[in-house]
Amino acid sequence: MIAFIEGRLIECHINAAIVQTGGIGYEINIPLTTSEKLPSLGKDVKLYTQATYREDSQTLYGFIDRESRDFFKMIVDKVSGIGPKIALNLLGSLSLPTLKTSIASGDVGMLSKAQGLGKKTAERIVVELKDKVLPKANNSSPALGNISSNDQSEIEKTEQSDSNFKAYHDAVSALLTLGYKATDADQAIRKASEEIGSNAPTEELIRKALGR
Repeated sequence: MIAFIEGRLIECHINAAIVQTGGIGYEINIPLTTSEKLPSLGKDVKLYTQATYREDSQTLYGFIDRESRDFFKMIVDKVSGIGPKIALNLLGSLSLPTLKTSIASGDVGMLSKAQGLGKKTAERIVVELKDKVLPKANNSSPALGNISSNDQSEIEKTEQSDSNFKAYHDAVSALLTLGYKATDADQAIRKASEEIGSNAPTEELIRKALGR
């Protein structure tokens, strides 16, 4: 299995990139959320990959980070009726924080706004992945007085991660109520989060996205 490809970016399109390494140019299918973060042509890039093999084709899918690659793999492996193409469209339409929070909260309406995804497919994704997408606190951990400093640190990280995802999701939902398309709303909040930090509250993300 090819875990990642690192090399020089030769070509870049909305849904594909060609990366040259070791004298070979690899054509890699990518979501919009990855193409937005690629460097300029001629620069080095590292993409985390997932390969699919069929009798008549071999296809590489690439992502800017390991978490997105793993989510793509989980969607394809765990949800019946979802192939690589739909999974790639899903990751290209909505960012990972929005996807994870929408699935965990059962927000079928948000998911069904993704390109090529209908309500029934969105419902199936929620059913299959609701308990798998976000980290959970360890319910079998010791009593509060016996929690170690390491355990407490992990719990705090989980709570902070959940809070960050919710703030991001709520900010995207707010832009949707203002008439934004799902992809545009997610892109605006994604850029705002990158500029002011992933732990920014909902209100700050919205103000930044609206340029206020």
